Amino acid sequence: MEQEKKNSLGELMKITMEHIKTMADANTIIGTPIHAEGVTLIPVSRMSFGMGGGGTEFSTKDRSGKDTSGRDNFGGGSAASAKLEPVAFLVVREDGSVKLLPVAPPPATTVDRVIETVPEVVDKVTDFIEKQQEKKARKEAEGDFAE
Repeated sequence: MEQEKKNSLGELMKITMEHIKTMADANTIIGTPIHAEGVTLIPVSRMSFGMGGGGTEFSTKDRSGKDTSGRDNFGGGSAASAKLEPVAFLVVREDGSVKLLPVAPPPATTVDRVIETVPEVVDKVTDFIEKQQEKKARKEAEGDFAE
């Protein structure tokens, strides 16, 4: 009966996943509540992570030419990376009201800035068109009374 090798790739990946599990618990995503003057702030974050690994088992010959592939000839490694970003705060007041306060990052590119300002631009254009239509309607109304 062949025994599973101690340093196998599966073992490396298992250990890496266990470490990721400890990082990604619920307390990491929903933070510890902060109490201040009748308000409780609860931080909410987004976590993303990546993981990779690789390994090989190889056979070698010792100086006498004897095959040593039965020995623990394994090389491998694994890595993981995690990124934690604040997303919002839940604001809970003593009166029971709850509000979600997003934490928006600043726009990164010109396109982002344009997209952010689009609602304001649309409002201004809509107001301008409405004023023009009101002026036109007044002129038409004034013209009807003149006859």
